[in-house]
Amino acid sequence: MIYFHKMKKLFLIAVLGLFAFTNQGFTQGCVEVSDEEGAQIFGFIQTQADYHFLGETKSGESLNTSDFYFNRARLGVVGTIPYDFSYYFVSEMSPLINGGGGASILDAFITYNRLGPWLKVSFGQFKTPFGLEQVTACHKLHTINRSEVVNNLSGPIRDFGLMISGGTDTLSLFGSKTKNLFGYSFAVVNGTGRNINDNNVKKDIIGRLTFHPFEFITVGASYRFGAHPSAAGLEEDDTRKRLGLDVELNYKNFLVQGEYTQGADVGSYTTGGGCGGDVEFHEGSVDRDGFFVQGMYMTPWRVQPLVKYEYYEPNAASDVIDDQQTIITYGLNYFFNDWTRLQINYLYRVEESGNVEIPNDALLVQLQVVF
Repeated sequence: MIYFHKMKKLFLIAVLGLFAFTNQGFTQGCVEVSDEEGAQIFGFIQTQADYHFLGETKSGESLNTSDFYFNRARLGVVGTIPYDFSYYFVSEMSPLINGGGGASILDAFITYNRLGPWLKVSFGQFKTPFGLEQVTACHKLHTINRSEVVNNLSGPIRDFGLMISGGTDTLSLFGSKTKNLFGYSFAVVNGTGRNINDNNVKKDIIGRLTFHPFEFITVGASYRFGAHPSAAGLEEDDTRKRLGLDVELNYKNFLVQGEYTQGADVGSYTTGGGCGGDVEFHEGSVDRDGFFVQGMYMTPWRVQPLVKYEYYEPNAASDVIDDQQTIITYGLNYFFNDWTRLQINYLYRVEESGNVEIPNDALLVQLQVVF
């Protein structure tokens, strides 16, 4: 346990150091709108197979499970309207994300882009601009699943509100020749998650800044704060606060990413809500944090091996040793072409105490087609 806390602190110090010296900055992981008028249809399908190694009963009966299903199946339309507006709409068809029901809206927003790329204003339901992995499009994730810390602390991943975003584009500042030396996103949202109306006048404030001084490095910082009526019926509001730091190193065929997120919830807190999932609300106060680091290399044969290490502390004040979650993902991505990808992930779940190995690993295989 001490080892993992040291790792967490070393990672945070490294990120802060890079930020002091010093692109996926203000994007929302969306399909880019072309300059041509009219609608463009796009989407992707992710078929998946899972096998969970859960051991066996005392009588020797296997507890392992397996499943075939759609992880995500999305269809969208994007386009421009003369002269300064664009629209973006995406629906989710997967029964897994929609709770077994029909299609549901993921993103639906209108953007005023007269001053783009320096300033764009979007209104509607969109992906909230917090962190590196959250704003990465689901079909461009390097591992099949997002990290536990991102799923539980960065969300709700989608919400309804108003957002301004932009960057310096090709403007040269301080002698830098990189595109978007600075990027930003700022949003005011309901704070309730996707397709859920707000029940009060208070809103969540979310901001993200990125710094891209050289072609091979981007550093980001994110912040979120919100207040809402007390879940326990008290006069004082419940509050939600998030702080995130991230860094990306991209040199030739090597890519390394790391992200740290800290959360403090007073009165009530949320879990889940990552990548289109439902948000769960809980009563009580909690401090949480976690991080992930992942590295990968693209070979000349379109095969990309990767390793990801993630750590999530769901309750920093708890004395329970095994409530921390540590997962090491060994992955392999194969790109048949620009539209078709095969991902294989083996998730090794590390028991915090290290005294007993609990059977809880998993093998995930996903085939994706983008159109």
